[in-house]
Amino acid sequence: MKLLRVGPAGTERPALLDDSGTLRDLSGLVPDIDGTLLADEGELARIRTAAASGELPRLDGAGLRTGPPVARIGKIVCIGLNYHDHARETGAATPAEPILFMKAPDTVVGPDDTVLVPRDSVKTDWEVELAVVIGRTARYLETDAQALAAVAGYAVAHDVSERAFQIERGGQWDKGKNCETFNPLGPWLVTADEVPDPQNLRLRLWVNGEPKQDGTTAQQIFPVAEVVRYVSRFMTLYPGDIINTGTPAGVAMGHPDPKPYLRAGDVVELEIDGLGQQRQVLKDA
Repeated sequence: MKLLRVGPAGTERPALLDDSGTLRDLSGLVPDIDGTLLADEGELARIRTAAASGELPRLDGAGLRTGPPVARIGKIVCIGLNYHDHARETGAATPAEPILFMKAPDTVVGPDDTVLVPRDSVKTDWEVELAVVIGRTARYLETDAQALAAVAGYAVAHDVSERAFQIERGGQWDKGKNCETFNPLGPWLVTADEVPDPQNLRLRLWVNGEPKQDGTTAQQIFPVAEVVRYVSRFMTLYPGDIINTGTPAGVAMGHPDPKPYLRAGDVVELEIDGLGQQRQVLKDA
């Protein structure tokens, strides 16, 4: 299933994109798409049955905003330097273990919402990423099979980053990762049954129409199952939590000088096979 949330920010309603590409209203069945729903197999089965029957009301998508596909996200765990080609372009050694950092849930916006360039920013960068949405409580997982069983689905994430804040201002990466609007998510949460191999997905990103990133999750240093299992050894994952799994080569930081960092007025478009597209216009904060 392709689950999404539509409407003005803060008042989104749950919806479904059916197999014919028709937008359907789920608000008569469930109050929202969040961890409570994703952990409830009975409710998810009820949605599948209703979708198959054709009984769900049609929604007119014209002019309708798409919000983040998951509400009330508990935490966002991010994996740094998780693609071989991205590590090479930045001159970094291949990590021996996954590099973890966190993004606050309030960085999340819809897939086509405005992204704000922070005040005093000179190095705002783009990163297309595969987001893993957790669907059941996971702690101390032992096997890859257990890890994949904890995944509710997948989504497109844009891990916007301010490199000067991240690298040159001391401390941890968090200062360059948690600026307002720095995690567009969606358009859809695609349930795991529709993504048989998360290591076979193409990721692409354009800036002002110019191709910048074109990679595949096959290049991940630590694949999805290993990442979920690994993270569960250090923190408990709950339904509705998100893991951003890293970005392939092609970020601004990896370009030769002068590096083409983002500025107000730039347009960023990104997509992952089967998971949908995003488009953001940047403005100054």
